[in-house]
Amino acid sequence: MKLKVLGSSSSGNCYLIETAKKDKLILDAGINFKDVQKELNFNFDGIQGVLVTHEHMDHLKYAANFALYGINIYSSAGTFQKLNLTGHRFKVIKALEQFTIGNFTILPFDTQHDAAEPLGFLIQYRPTGEKLLYATDTYYIKYKFNKLNYLLIECNYNIEIAKENEKDGVINKTRYSRLLESHFSLENVVKFLKSNDLKYTKNIILCHLSDTNSNQDIMKSTVYEQTGIPTTIAQPGLNIELNLYPF
Repeated sequence: MKLKVLGSSSSGNCYLIETAKKDKLILDAGINFKDVQKELNFNFDGIQGVLVTHEHMDHLKYAANFALYGINIYSSAGTFQKLNLTGHRFKVIKALEQFTIGNFTILPFDTQHDAAEPLGFLIQYRPTGEKLLYATDTYYIKYKFNKLNYLLIECNYNIEIAKENEKDGVINKTRYSRLLESHFSLENVVKFLKSNDLKYTKNIILCHLSDTNSNQDIMKSTVYEQTGIPTTIAQPGLNIELNLYPF
C-alpha cells in the first residue's frame, strides 16, 4: 500500500491511498482540485471513493469536484446537511456502521471536533488484510483498535508551545480554547497510541500539524521514543510505502 500526501494543514487536507492492484481511496478533499488533477496526472482510474471527515473547508471544499467526475463521496448526514450537498454521488454513512467500497472495508467512528457530525475511519484492504486508521480534527478518540498496521493521525499541537503562544499573544484566548477542544495534542496522541494494540503497527504518520503551535522534530521524536515505531510527518508531496510484509 502507498500513501501520498496531497495536503496536510489548515490550508487544505487530502491524502491518496493506493494498493498494488491500483485500488485507490481519497481521504478528505480540502486542497485545490486543479492541484489534485496534476498530482494524479489527470488520471482518476481506480479511485473507489472519497472519504470526508467533516464539513470544514480544509477537508471538504472540493468534494463536489470529485462528484462531477463520477466519484462517490462518503460522509455523515450532518456533514452533507451543513453545506447542503445532495445528489446520488453523496453517500451518507453512520458512525460504527461498517460498509464496503470495492476491495476496502471501512468502519467510520465518531470523533470530537467543533463540527456537525465528524468521523474518523478504520480502513481495511481485504485482499491483504492491511488496516489503516485515519483520524484528524479531534481532541481525543474514545475507541481502541486491534491489529492496526498503519496510522495516519492528527498531531496538531504541543501543549507547552500553545501555552507560551497564548501567554505571548501569538494566539488569543478564544483560539487557544478552541485548540484544546477541537484538535489532537501531542500529549493526547501519545496516550491514545499507548492505549491501543500496536504489535502489528509498521508506520505512524502524523498529520495536520499546526503552523504556530507545533514543532515537527519534537512531535516525530516523541512519538517514536514512546512507541518504537517508525514515525513520519505528513508533508505535501510525501510518498510513503506502507509495507505490511515481512514481519
